[in-house]
Amino acid sequence: MLMKLCISAALGLIIGLEREIKRKPVGLKTSLVISIVSCLLTIVSIESAYTAKGSEFGVAVTMDPLRLAAQIVSGIGFIGAGVILRRGNDTISGITTAALIWGAGGIGITVGAGFYMEAIAGVLLLIISVELLPYLFNLIGPRKFREKELHLKLVIGDKAKIASIISLIEHHNIAIKSVRIKDLAANHLVQLRTTVDNKRRITDVYYSVSEIEGIMSIEIENA
Repeated sequence: MLMKLCISAALGLIIGLEREIKRKPVGLKTSLVISIVSCLLTIVSIESAYTAKGSEFGVAVTMDPLRLAAQIVSGIGFIGAGVILRRGNDTISGITTAALIWGAGGIGITVGAGFYMEAIAGVLLLIISVELLPYLFNLIGPRKFREKELHLKLVIGDKAKIASIISLIEHHNIAIKSVRIKDLAANHLVQLRTTVDNKRRITDVYYSVSEIEGIMSIEIENA
């Protein structure tokens, strides 16, 4: 039992470190707790099923060895929902973190059930999927994988220049996916959802756009 808990803790530590390095809301401690407790509940579920073979009244008792462990998956869903955030620019973040929380619980169940090599292989594949594959896709993948999304907020004084300013922005190798225009008290707010090359710096985009005549102020956010 102690060996299972230690292995589960070590594998949960790997998943937690990956999230901690990226400064995600769910990191080392959360992954460790989920992995260890999932392993512990799986052990309790299995051991309880095999020890409850009868009762003092002579009634045969049968239990599903993984009945308790099966509830872990749905229980972790509540934790995962807590880290999925909706930003003000209508984008969703935290889905990968929520999935890794679910994965940490699955690793704990796997170790608790005694499948050590499968759990180790699962953690390795998780790290490869989250870290290595996106890097490879950025190098040799389709163009969509080699682009990043930026949200631009522009304050423009003259509404007659909005169309020409958007056209000039596209000439700076900035692809515009959507446009939102809002009238302010004295100016006009133009919100653009754009994509640029993944290697291009945000400062470069800022300098290029800020030099366009007619733009009073600019705000750039990396999606």
